[in-house]
Amino acid sequence: ENDKTTILHTSLISSSSSVDLLKTRNMKFSAIAFLFTATSVAAFSPAGTASRTSALFSTTEVETKTNAPVFDEVCETTGVTLTRFMAEVAMLNPELSELTTLFGAIDTACKAITNLVKRSQLPSSETLGLEGEVNIQGEDQKKLDVITNDLLKRALRFSGKIGVLASEEEDEPVDLASGSEGKSSELIVEETDKYVVVFDPLDGSSNVDAGIPTGTIIGIYDHDENCLVDGEESTDATENCLSNTLQPGVNLVAAAYCLYSSSTFFVLTLGNGVYGFTLDDQIGEFVLSHPNIKIPEDSSIISFNEANVERWDAPMKETLYKWREGTGASGKRYSSRYIGSMVGDVHRTLLYGGVFGYPGDTKNLKGKLRLLYEGAPMSFIMEQAGGLSTTGTKRVMEIVPEVVHQRVPIIMGSKNDIQEVIDAYAEAGAN
Repeated sequence: ENDKTTILHTSLISSSSSVDLLKTRNMKFSAIAFLFTATSVAAFSPAGTASRTSALFSTTEVETKTNAPVFDEVCETTGVTLTRFMAEVAMLNPELSELTTLFGAIDTACKAITNLVKRSQLPSSETLGLEGEVNIQGEDQKKLDVITNDLLKRALRFSGKIGVLASEEEDEPVDLASGSEGKSSELIVEETDKYVVVFDPLDGSSNVDAGIPTGTIIGIYDHDENCLVDGEESTDATENCLSNTLQPGVNLVAAAYCLYSSSTFFVLTLGNGVYGFTLDDQIGEFVLSHPNIKIPEDSSIISFNEANVERWDAPMKETLYKWREGTGASGKRYSSRYIGSMVGDVHRTLLYGGVFGYPGDTKNLKGKLRLLYEGAPMSFIMEQAGGLSTTGTKRVMEIVPEVVHQRVPIIMGSKNDIQEVIDAYAEAGAN
């Protein structure tokens, strides 16, 4: 009988401990979720930001209802996959449930592209070399440019969530609903489509023949519900729908990039921090490997095409010289690391800190990077990781595109280093 009493007493203690443990876990979960939310508001509230509030981010001092997933239990075999991550996001933010389908399509497209890039060096692949056409930028198209562009278009089309799409390789937004192949000057929008997607299908493709890292950049905007088009004639309504793509970066709902390198990385932001996934080839899934990425505030790495430095304007040129000589604000001498592929350079900058940029010069007054599908999405990711992105005089995220393929000077990276660039332009009285 004493033994039974002891067992019962022990059982009650164990049960009580379990309840306490459960409460503690719930308290930890709530506290962590709150911290994630608070952090996102602070990270996306730089001085001079225009007032804007959405389900995912806020640039004003108001309460946000965004919840970031927190995983208190992780499978040791598979970790947290991108699929599970997006399912948790949708559960915590029901208004974003359609993003799960959209990111599922992007996930599949990135896996397909990484296989194409890996096999491109094989004689049997026939994917290297030039396509024989020139894109709207006046650049010779690589075969992989065309293949990856069509691949992404099809993947996004069959997600059923896209209203308008703009790509580096397309002259104009394309018709995803009709199933037509190749380029299109028509713009057809379905009433059920929710998002506008802009992308660069294969950034750094000029280097692909040499096996240099390449990537895919994607930006996602909300689609205007009032954008309805009847027929195929060019009308005011058509032009209004076209303007759906001409949105500033502050309107982005999400941004992501895939990096095809030693591993395949998938990095995304939904306006509440930056999360990095690595493709596990054995299970065929992107697995969370870099949760809540934060770029160091200081650095000693610069990433520019320094062959152009003599053509830069004075504030940028003088700042670079100071970094080289160790006479800048930090007093450190900077080293140079430059790949020539935006995705690869920005990825390294995010993880190690540093400055990446392609400033304007006397030859390319507005720089070479495209605002809509390169500058804005990558600036969104950079700012969400705690960095800054500027033209020198303007915040990149606030620039409203005038045309789909508009170019813009860009300098982005560690907060203190970019602030030094901004201060240099302010002291010079640049506009």
